[in-house]
Parts: sequence; C-alpha cells; structure tokens
Amino acid sequence: MSNEYDVVIRGGTVMDGNGGTPFIADIAVKDGKIAVIGPVGGSIAGSGDDEVDARGMSVTPGFIDIHTHYDGQAMWDSHLAPSSWHGVTTVVMGNCGVGFAPVRKDTQDKVVALMEGVEDLPGPCLNEGLDWTWESFAEYLTALERRPHDIDFCALLPHAPMRVYVMGDRAMALEDANQEDIARMREITADAIRAGAFGFSTSRTIAHKTLAGEHHPGLRAQENELMGIAMGLKDAGAGFIEMTSDWNTPDPATEFAMVRRIMQACGRPLVFSLNQRHDRTEAWKDLLALSTQAAADGLPIRCVAPPRPIGALLGLTGSQNPFAGTRTYHSIAHLSLEQRVAYARMFRFTNPLNYTPAREDSITSIATREGRTPEEVAYDMLIDDDGRGFIFTALVNYANYDMEAVKTMYAQQHVIPGLSDGGAHVAFISDASFPTFLFSYWGRDREDGRMSIPDLVRRQTKVPATFAGLLDRGVLAPGMKADINVIDFPNLALERPEMVVDLPAGGRRLMQKARGYVATVKAGQITYRNGVATGALPGGLVRGPQGG
Repeated sequence: MSNEYDVVIRGGTVMDGNGGTPFIADIAVKDGKIAVIGPVGGSIAGSGDDEVDARGMSVTPGFIDIHTHYDGQAMWDSHLAPSSWHGVTTVVMGNCGVGFAPVRKDTQDKVVALMEGVEDLPGPCLNEGLDWTWESFAEYLTALERRPHDIDFCALLPHAPMRVYVMGDRAMALEDANQEDIARMREITADAIRAGAFGFSTSRTIAHKTLAGEHHPGLRAQENELMGIAMGLKDAGAGFIEMTSDWNTPDPATEFAMVRRIMQACGRPLVFSLNQRHDRTEAWKDLLALSTQAAADGLPIRCVAPPRPIGALLGLTGSQNPFAGTRTYHSIAHLSLEQRVAYARMFRFTNPLNYTPAREDSITSIATREGRTPEEVAYDMLIDDDGRGFIFTALVNYANYDMEAVKTMYAQQHVIPGLSDGGAHVAFISDASFPTFLFSYWGRDREDGRMSIPDLVRRQTKVPATFAGLLDRGVLAPGMKADINVIDFPNLALERPEMVVDLPAGGRRLMQKARGYVATVKAGQITYRNGVATGALPGGLVRGPQGG
C-alpha cells in the first residue's frame, strides 16, 4: 500500500519565508506541493515515501538567486551546480544583457564572443556545448526544455543578442538604433515575454566587452531605445528589467532619472546591481539613496547586492594569476603602473576560508612588514600546497577593508542579496556560494551587526520570488510549490573551492561545496541529501510568472 505523502519533514524549526518567529512543525508534501504544515505529532498522521528527520534543524523555502548566467550550462548539464549545492532551487539567468537568443548563423560568433568576454565562459566550451537548434527566443526556450534539471531556471531576454540580431554590425559599432530598429526590438521583446521570458536585461558598463575589446552593444543605447524595449514588456503585460551600469552617463542622478522615466512609462519592475567600487568608493551611496527614494515613491525597484566582496581567486590552476598576461589585464592596461601592480586588496586564501581578511594580511602589508617585494610574497602564496594555492582578490565591496558598506546596503528593505553570477567567471570566481555565506556570516558569525536569520531567509526567498513574479514559491505554506531546505545552521560552512575539468571541450571551472544542507527538496522530490545528489531531476525551465 502506498504512503499518503511523497515526503514528510518531521520536527524541524520552520522559517517559512515571511520573516516571523520560527516555529516547530511537521511538513508533508504531495504531488510537488506542500500539503500540510502541522504541529509535531498532530495533523500529519500519514507517512511519506521519503522521511526527513529535521529535529534540531531549520526548515526554509528553497533559495532564489535572481542574478546568474547558466544560459549555456543549462543546455549541456542537468545539474546547475554549484548553485544547487547551496540550497538554491530557482535561478534567473540571462542577466547583464548577454545570452544566446535571438540569433542567426551570422550572429552566433558575436554572441559567443560577448559571453566569453563579459562572463569569462571559454568560447570552445560554448561552441561545443551549444547545438544552435534555435533562432528566436521562443525556440531557445523550447531547446532548454529538452533536458531535465535539478533546479528551476527562469530566462531573461538579453539586450546584446537582440540588438545584434536586429542591427547587425551597427550594434557592435554602438550606433544609435533608428525607429525601425526600436520597433523591431519592441516586437521581439513582447514575443519573448509571451513565450515565457521573465524580462529583459541590459548592460551599460565599459567592463563588459569581448576579448578583442568590443564593448557590449547596449553600452550607449539611448533612452528612446530602452524605452521602446520597455514598452514591449508593457505590451505583453509582464516581465521585469535587469540592468547593470557604471552610472556615469553623465552622472548617477541624470542616468537614474532616465531609469525612473522608463519605469513610470512601462509600469514594470526593475532591478540593478549595487556594489561599492574601489575606484569610486562613495558612488554606491548616491545610488542607494536614489533607489530608496524611488522605492518610497512607489516604484517597484530593487537593488541586488553581494553579501561579501566579489572575489577573484588567482592561482596557477585557474585562468588568471597576478603575473599572467591574461584577458583581464587588457581592461586595466590604461591605468598607471602603480594601479596595475597594486597588491593592497590581495590576500592569501586561507583554510579555514576567510572572505573578510584584515588590511594587515594583504600582500602589500606583508611585503612591507617583512622587507620583501609584493611579487615575492605573491609567488610564495601561489606555490602553496604544491601550486594549488589561491590569492583572494577583493574586486568590490571592500574599499575600506570591512563590511560596513554591505551592512548599510542591507539595512534598506529594497535590497536583495545576490549577484552570484552562478555559471559565469567559472575559472576564477566562485560566488555561487553566496547564500551559504549570507547565513553563516551575517546570521551567525558576525560579532556586531548580526542579522536575523528568519529575515535573511525572507530576503533570499519570498522577496526575490515576489519581485520576479514567482508567486507559487518562496514561502512555506499549503498549496505552495514544495521547494524546501533542511539546514543544520550551527554547522553550515563553505568548503574550499577546487578546480575541476568537466566542461565541454575540456574546460575547467571552480566548484565549491558546502556542509550543513541536510536535505534539499525541489518540487516535492529530494534532490540532495547532505550535499550528495540523489539523482532526482524535477526542475527545469519556468515559463513566465507563476500564480500563487
């Protein structure tokens, strides 16, 4: 005789995603949804095909990461790791205006070159891993559905391939779109949303370019072009805008005013990336203030901000190290010699892991203290552990060698934790582990300014779900999608990243696991137990907003 439920999680401390006081309860799952949440030993009398003993553990909704780049990996890999190793059950991909649709045969090389340069995904891996059985964005979504996955993913329509598809070489030359171009992009946008895209993404930062130095096609897109595309969202009646920018065209206030006009005209939500840059250390404060005011004025705006420094891991086994003539060097070649060889925010990547090292532990400080050159110190760090050592380089959010900027950002309710870039920068950045860091550092380990774990859960679940239109998940309640984590919070910890060779064409990537995830349930099936995949693949493409 079959059991009454598919999964029963017993005796856990439930943090339901609403941010309130945790409570002890049993949770029963049936047919992919939460069937019952009841008192321990009470209303859930039946058994489950799978039973999870959650006594002494915390039970949360599955985490949602709204800024990833699994656009290619989702084509060739059923496991969207490392995100799926860190309690994430839903991701949004296609951010920063790069991706693989719409596309024609004569634009495939251009969109691959952009993804390779912007997101550091090797071209040979992409060329081998993508079969290009699509042209339109709708056809791309259909191609994504051919493979089952361990988590769900939502796709954004990226500006770069669409602009190249419509404008050809004029797009790469950063020419202004004419009225015919804009009308076509508006039409493509509306069609993509109707087919299941969750929105539109674009980039306005000079850091985003091909390896040959060609800028992101959307870098200088004028307001009328962005307005036209945004009106495509309005035509379809759904979707949000994702944007990353340098905010200097010509200044933050002027560019932000443009963003407000676009939002007011199309009536759609918008999210943008927020970091403390190390060259403009106070600019983030202006953007936080401008967005806080916009949110107070009723605009559906969000910032997505990392919970720690975005950190490059430089090493002999990775794609970059401080001495190689790498692709990244070209982006800083115009700087002074002193800026190009600075080691002030480079640190030994220690074990146990330390993502918030002290200023005195920087390569510069060690060299000064020991009477050596920074280069000598860096070489010694790189050859640690038979050449497997890493240097941790804080790229943003660490201008003052502390986490106060992040603390200030997270004090605002419209700021979402994220920007993990999961699936991108695979050989020198390992930030898909952000959710694990968020809870272990900000919710448990920080001595001052510790944040409420139930509220952090809310920010990593209900808040992004509501923003993106995923109203069927993000909260533990009867009738909601059964995306659930069982977590041993006192023992939650990151493991050391390691380089593996498992990409198409023999490509390498950094992979980082975690300890403390007792079980992850996706759509009612246990996908991971103690960090080990069960083989269940109940995830896949989500087409458009989901009702609650």
